[in-house]
Amino acid sequence: MSETFVVVGGGLAGAKTVEALRERDFSGRIELICEEEAPPYERPPLSKEYLAGRAEVPDLTVHPREWYSEHDVELRLGTRATGVHPGSHEVELADATRLGYDKLVLATGSRPRRLPLPGVDSRGVYCLRRLGDADRLAAALRRVDRLVIIGAGWIGLEVAAVAREYGVGVHVVEAAHQPLLEALGPRMGEFFAELHREHGVELHLSARVAEVLNSSGVTGVRLTDGSELPADAVLLAVGARPELTLAETAGLDIDNGVLVDTGLTTSDPDILAVGDIADLRHPTFGRLRVEHWANALKQPAVAAATMLGHSASFTELPYFFTDQYDLGMEYHGFVPGDVEDRVVVRGSLTDRRFVACWLDGSDRVLAAMNVNVFGQNERIRTLIHSGVSVVPERLADTTYSLDDVDALRKRPVGST
Repeated sequence: MSETFVVVGGGLAGAKTVEALRERDFSGRIELICEEEAPPYERPPLSKEYLAGRAEVPDLTVHPREWYSEHDVELRLGTRATGVHPGSHEVELADATRLGYDKLVLATGSRPRRLPLPGVDSRGVYCLRRLGDADRLAAALRRVDRLVIIGAGWIGLEVAAVAREYGVGVHVVEAAHQPLLEALGPRMGEFFAELHREHGVELHLSARVAEVLNSSGVTGVRLTDGSELPADAVLLAVGARPELTLAETAGLDIDNGVLVDTGLTTSDPDILAVGDIADLRHPTFGRLRVEHWANALKQPAVAAATMLGHSASFTELPYFFTDQYDLGMEYHGFVPGDVEDRVVVRGSLTDRRFVACWLDGSDRVLAAMNVNVFGQNERIRTLIHSGVSVVPERLADTTYSLDDVDALRKRPVGST
């Protein structure tokens, strides 16, 4: 009897999972359940090219709608899954329909965090996660003069850069003492702070919002110190939470996300998880869940292999990128929160052309970020994967190539 594989999730991870199954010649039935009406699309451009008007919906779409029919994938758009019943191997939909499955992949992604603030539901308060959110925010940026962004993470800063392109005055309110502090630490946080200040963004650091002010629409925000920032629109950009509702109804093991092994199988052998929700046991970093585009792109191939009975492991380094003003950046690796890290810079912070490397206490490179210096990805990945302790002074010296790991290596005392 032919098997049925069901994938829940209308983003990049869901689309790439069904693609990988067909590429591996799975001939059974495939159902892809998408809550949105649009076919699966990539989300990173929503805060960059698409928001700025430099990309259109087809540029974001993973596959055109006809691809799914051509590859015999039943695409269920505008359909919400509300429950999973592992005992009967069924997915329950909002209309009470139940779909049977032999294998199930959860690719449910994340949802924006909300803040319990007075006035947060006012007209003129936006979040950014879906295509419709980006359309509404772009329309606002074309008509407003003043925008307050709550949160100086990647989404907040990318939107700030686009808003300045529109000529909108931007204030960013961040509870930490630097932007991107959790992701990059204080030194690189200050680098991004200066980038935005130079482009006219007002940063309010170590600050919190007490209230969104409104009078038949947003008029500004009040901070906890009593000061007020006038605004015609407010963006909530305070991070995201993994969408774990279905995993919870299935009774799966959950911690920071859905616990999966290196083959992306959950505590139920017939259910897998990919993308933002997957809390993976990584061979280098241990338990790791990151909300990165690269995971949604690459984990599905491993999940498909696992579903088809092949041995496969996801061992890729975390990777993400950003574009802000004339700055392009790529980041590889991961720095655990309990590691006392140090940053070594190769190149010029002033010229904004450099590679920053994060070292642990043993001088091993945990992560690296290349800013306006491209073509370094393979070198950086090799250096991180090597696990060698390096000489920090050599790493900072651009006359030493990142290709030559042996030359960067720290030698034991007394060795030659």
